[in-house]
Amino acid sequence: MSRNRVRAAAAAGALLAGALTACSGSGDDDGSVTIKLLEYQKARADVIEPLIPEFERAMARRGQEVKVELIADTLTDDQFRTKITQQLHSGSAPDVIDMGGTNVTGLAGAGYLLKLDEYLDGWDGWDQYYASVKDGVRQPDGGYYSLPHEASVQSLFYRKDVLERLGVDTSQPRTWDELIGRMKQVRAETGEAPMVLPAGTAWGAGSWSEGLLPIVAGTGSTLYDAESRKWTLESEGLSAAFDLYAELIEDGLLPARDLQNPNPWEPTKYQKFPEGTITVAAQGSWGWKYDWGPEGAAPIENVREKVGVWDYPALVPGTEPYSVSGGGYGYSVSAESGHPDAAAELVKWLSSGVPLAKQLTAVGAVSPRKDLSGTAPYKDEPTLLEAERKLPGTVQPLLGDGQDQVSQAVQGTTAELVSGDADGGEAADDFAEEAEELLGRPRVAK
Repeated sequence: MSRNRVRAAAAAGALLAGALTACSGSGDDDGSVTIKLLEYQKARADVIEPLIPEFERAMARRGQEVKVELIADTLTDDQFRTKITQQLHSGSAPDVIDMGGTNVTGLAGAGYLLKLDEYLDGWDGWDQYYASVKDGVRQPDGGYYSLPHEASVQSLFYRKDVLERLGVDTSQPRTWDELIGRMKQVRAETGEAPMVLPAGTAWGAGSWSEGLLPIVAGTGSTLYDAESRKWTLESEGLSAAFDLYAELIEDGLLPARDLQNPNPWEPTKYQKFPEGTITVAAQGSWGWKYDWGPEGAAPIENVREKVGVWDYPALVPGTEPYSVSGGGYGYSVSAESGHPDAAAELVKWLSSGVPLAKQLTAVGAVSPRKDLSGTAPYKDEPTLLEAERKLPGTVQPLLGDGQDQVSQAVQGTTAELVSGDADGGEAADDFAEEAEELLGRPRVAK
């Protein structure tokens, strides 16, 4: 553990008592403390910027002079991962980093992030977090290195208006066989592939996190065991999921050519779903805002009237329809922060009340807390509130270190399915072989 992490843990009791003793003794020439906050997506930076003076005033009322410098550095996900890893390694990273949960495990395991447990224990805000959200961000050592300020629910979005016009049942499908029967009805009417699940290398990590993973998550098969820290690469659930993809492609229900497009989400989610050619799309709750909302990438007029949401149907016997809860972005603190107490105060303040409600509304995310449904402007987002009501009953897939390698293997093997170079069984075998090679034998359960 670094010297700063030891000092942060020792000072936690003072923080919870309302003092920032570690910060008050050091800082700028005027006695104040300056901490840096990194936002690498413009929409997030735009909503955070006007909140910073409010936080500074709130701290001033408590007798603490804390300044926040916002670093708004617009980057792609890959650019961000490269840059933040370099900065953390060199000790030059900002105090607070806002990032997706998939980045946290590796960085925490490398010792780059501050363990936040001492700051969260005893904080009444932590008691308001949904259990599934807490479970999703708990790291293999049992600790928390990120405070999530959003959640997501992944489901199947469908075009109610189109299906009703075609005379296709819009009630919740109980099984994939039932849903496939409906999609065959649509294809018979339109001659087009009627649904999209992310797959292939062009879709990148989405082929795993938004494609295969949500399907496997509801099968009851274990993917990752936190105690042994090993991945199970062969299971009934994985075999069933690869077989499902193969069946959908063979029956012409997935747009194989579009999935091989360099930007496969454009002809599918941004063109054919909005125009109604594709009638079912695997999607997260963020789609209401980012994809099909009035200011989204491909707005659908009167989207709430035209689009509905189904749970994923059951794939294997003995299971029931379900939705999947996924992580969103969270605030982490650099293990080498010179002012960890002030950084933790900022993280908690941004993850509470009106500041949190404004962020959720701006990015179309679901509240990770139970106490936001009456807070404006979040309270005026019916689609997000509906998704939040599902959150306690969602499936939360347990994942750990090695996700990137598993994702890479999924991308390659689903690409084989899309191109017709493998059937379901062959893809499952190829996945297990490739993932084991990428992960290394010690991280694979046998």
